[in-house]
Amino acid sequence: MNQLSAHLDRGWDLAQKGDATGAIACARRALELDPQSPEVHNLLGFSAALAGDCDDALDHYKQAIALDETYLEAMLNAAEILTYPMGEWDEAIAMCEDALEYAETPEEIADCVLLKVDALMGKGKTEEAAKAMAIIPEGPFEHPSYVFLIGRAYYEIGQIDKAAPLIEEAVRRDPSSPDAQYYLGLVRDERGDQRGATESFLRARMLDAVRAAPPWSPSPEAFGRMVRSVIEKLDALLGRYVREAEVYVVDVPGAELVVDGVDPRAIMILDRLPPASSPDGANGVDTGRSVRIFVYQRNVERAAGSLDAIEDELSRALEREITSVFLESDEPPPKHQLN
Repeated sequence: MNQLSAHLDRGWDLAQKGDATGAIACARRALELDPQSPEVHNLLGFSAALAGDCDDALDHYKQAIALDETYLEAMLNAAEILTYPMGEWDEAIAMCEDALEYAETPEEIADCVLLKVDALMGKGKTEEAAKAMAIIPEGPFEHPSYVFLIGRAYYEIGQIDKAAPLIEEAVRRDPSSPDAQYYLGLVRDERGDQRGATESFLRARMLDAVRAAPPWSPSPEAFGRMVRSVIEKLDALLGRYVREAEVYVVDVPGAELVVDGVDPRAIMILDRLPPASSPDGANGVDTGRSVRIFVYQRNVERAAGSLDAIEDELSRALEREITSVFLESDEPPPKHQLN
């Protein structure tokens, strides 16, 4: 084995273990040996994405493709981050269509189709996504994860009858998969099986709670400061409802909340206390401090996909919660904010 191959192998081994820093170091040493290697740029892209730097990752993937226009793996990696977390739907769809020209195995074709479906759903093009699923291979697939991924895609386009047996099979094959358990909960909920759905959601919550945080995850203290910063930056019309709110950061929703119907992958919950329960509300007057915000860090990180996207994700979630809790219920803002 030559030095270049050794650095690449070591880099991929570290990347698969979640060590973005170590993988990047190996890739850079490989780059010094061969700056024109598409494999090196693909590893650099994957490692940068693992570290949460999507722009750098995409640059390296594109460089890998420029060096080898048939490099399917780099195309799929690029399409994945263009779809999530970057949300560049049209570019992702175009990349998937290019990749389909070089896909040969059932797994390769499935990867292209599934990523294209994700991007189409991101654009709200459900009918087009359903048409794309028409060419999904039937298998068999070498890796069992495709059973779940195809089932999830069918669920997302609203074809529950096709999704259900695949997701159920995915759970049988790997009961420790939080994603499979979560989607089984969604399927059961769609079918009116509330008890079964709750059991699946509780399993998904438990598995999510023990999953390792992403390498770029901020400390709870730093994350809490980010939440406060987002609150301060809210539009004045929305921010007046939560400026004095008590903020609590935890990893995932509590089991008791899930049993009561809260999505185990909820990003946040805005809880409004009765005036008399607020710190200064003994006389029944809302002081503006009767609002609590529970933010679930692991769920925010999953939805954001990178450190740079956390504040945008928090901002969108806060706007949704404030609108739902206050504006849609015609709740007046705290009185002291109107003076």
